[in-house]
Amino acid sequence: MFTTVDILGIKVASVTMCQAVEAATHFIEAKNKSMIATANAEMLMRATKDNELGEILNKVNLVVPDGAGTVWASNYLGVPMPERVAGFDLVQKLLAAAPQKGWRIFFFGSAPGVAEKAKLKAMADYPGIQIAGVRNGFFTLADEKKIVEEINIAKPDILLAALGVPKQEKWLYTHLHELNCSLAIGVGGTLDVMAGVMKRAPLWMQKAKLEWLFRGMMQPSRAGRLMALPRFIKAVWSWKKKTNQ
Repeated sequence: MFTTVDILGIKVASVTMCQAVEAATHFIEAKNKSMIATANAEMLMRATKDNELGEILNKVNLVVPDGAGTVWASNYLGVPMPERVAGFDLVQKLLAAAPQKGWRIFFFGSAPGVAEKAKLKAMADYPGIQIAGVRNGFFTLADEKKIVEEINIAKPDILLAALGVPKQEKWLYTHLHELNCSLAIGVGGTLDVMAGVMKRAPLWMQKAKLEWLFRGMMQPSRAGRLMALPRFIKAVWSWKKKTNQ
């Protein structure tokens, strides 16, 4: 059991990347239909207004700190957070372990053709990996039963859903009991990065905790969303006073 910190009403685990990988491995081997969420400042702010998302995040098996803002908030609230556990990096760790472990992976989400390109990238980077299936993220409510059936036929151990927040968390949690997979993770833009559709910040920007700025530079349409970070800092200040943490 990990130490958790209550950030704006959401319990986030204080874990290292190594611990997160170990927990994911345990979930996969236990075959208990588990779910991991990767919480950055934007997601945590959204959860303050989206009650359904907030309830889901507090019910999933593990919420990891995906973002410098989350790490800052934990430390500011008095719970030491050792490091950021970026969703992209967590996924790469699991994909790297998959060939030896014999895990089957399903890529679900992003625009048409992206999951297929991500599959080719995974096969090149991790020889022997079993990508059990791929499916784009364009669908209607009427398609959902068929999608669940498609995933179950593929029998993946890990389902990676790249549908964006909060759609991916809500979809996974809604269908988790129907899905025959051991672990489901909402992975945001991970497949886009793997497919080469979207660039990730240079390593120096990642280390300087400026990946959010890089995303804003690469996608000007996200500029308004980047304002979530200063709003998040202000909200955490207020939260600390309110909860006496």
